Amino acid sequence: MAPSTALEWIGVESQTDVTAILPLVRCPTVLIDHDDGSPDLTETRYIQGLIPGAELTRISGERTGLVFSDLATVTERVRDSVDAAHAPATGSVLGSVLFTDIVGSTDRLASIGDQAWADLLRRHHDLVRAAFARWGGTENDNAGDGFYATFEGPGRAIRCALDIVERIRSLGLEIRVGIHAGELESVDGKYAGLAVAIGARITAVAGPSEVLISRTVKDLTAGNGFALEDRGVHELKGVSEARHLYRVLG
Repeated sequence: MAPSTALEWIGVESQTDVTAILPLVRCPTVLIDHDDGSPDLTETRYIQGLIPGAELTRISGERTGLVFSDLATVTERVRDSVDAAHAPATGSVLGSVLFTDIVGSTDRLASIGDQAWADLLRRHHDLVRAAFARWGGTENDNAGDGFYATFEGPGRAIRCALDIVERIRSLGLEIRVGIHAGELESVDGKYAGLAVAIGARITAVAGPSEVLISRTVKDLTAGNGFALEDRGVHELKGVSEARHLYRVLG
């Protein structure tokens, strides 16, 4: 790769931290460590401890970067591990949540009246649902003038949010959006859990036409080309740990 591309890639790697979501991995996992003769496995054991049921294997021989010269042994170890492993039974999945909320809805209702507001809200709902369909979002709830949807990947959630913000402006409205990723528990056909609560609280921090994402979403989408603005660390109501938030600029 070109030197400028290499520099950009190194920057992305150095700023990416996915350790927070490793406990959510639910597939058979084997960690392959280069056996260079050193007995110190502190870092490797740390990562292994974060992934439920992860197996560790060490392979000696020459290695260039992340590529082992003895690929046959690597393939054999992975195949043996997958054949023997059983994914932990769980009713949860790793997913992304997106919340929207209309800014100043009460004032707008008071200024235009019930009937006009009902018509405007219907058009708003149509645009939001069309965006969900376009970007693969699943509507989980609709409380008045806000939506809660889930996505398989955070990148799609971000693109959907930016799409919604722009389209809703055509109605003379502004919305705020919050996005988080984490473990989602299925309850009565809908997803719930701490990740959902965090997503809702992030939305409350966002300003007009803002899309705010958590640090987890930032790390999961590293390299996707999203321009971000650091919004600092915020205390979220009902959430024990403060969260680092970022505004998506495009």
